[in-house]
Amino acid sequence: MSHSIQTLEAALHDVLGGQIKQLDSALGELTLTVSAADYHDVCQHLRDNARLGFEQLIDVCGMDYSSYKDGAHSKFTDAPRFAVTIHLLSISHNWRLRVRVFAVSDDVPLVASINDLWSSANWFEREAFDLFGIVFEGHLDLRRLLTDYGFIGHPFRKDFPTSGHVEMRYDAEQKRVVYQPVTIEPREITPRIIREDNYGGVH
Repeated sequence: MSHSIQTLEAALHDVLGGQIKQLDSALGELTLTVSAADYHDVCQHLRDNARLGFEQLIDVCGMDYSSYKDGAHSKFTDAPRFAVTIHLLSISHNWRLRVRVFAVSDDVPLVASINDLWSSANWFEREAFDLFGIVFEGHLDLRRLLTDYGFIGHPFRKDFPTSGHVEMRYDAEQKRVVYQPVTIEPREITPRIIREDNYGGVH
């Protein structure tokens, strides 16, 4: 573990204390796991406390742990299915941090919006809402970003069918785009492997 990572780890323990649910160090990076109730408050400390100084939010992404590595996410005590992960950068201290928060409910995954802390979170949170169905409480413009307004479901959820639920096409009679049930039949294709005699050998 590098000196800067050790310094950051000590600062996190001093500043956040009991708000840390888990702090992992792997491959020269720290991952901080916090509860949904503490998420916004922790993020504010990460930005505003001079010892931490994370001025910049690099990324926000949703996570669906429902079939993650055969249930490996169960190492997080009573971990729900959905999580939000953010990546922060401190330019002043030259260090990075990954922060993870699990949504309490699987039916309506909800976490606080941090768009009021870092404006760059705006479209990232909309993307996570669109693709995973994670609701960011306090976001002032939470609507789909990448999929169509009539899209059904959230395509990055692991139980979402590969072909989707509906397809759209242009209807010449109605002179508009219409939605209809998917006409593609789901199937699995197993590639055929042909082994030639003496393949790779000397002829």
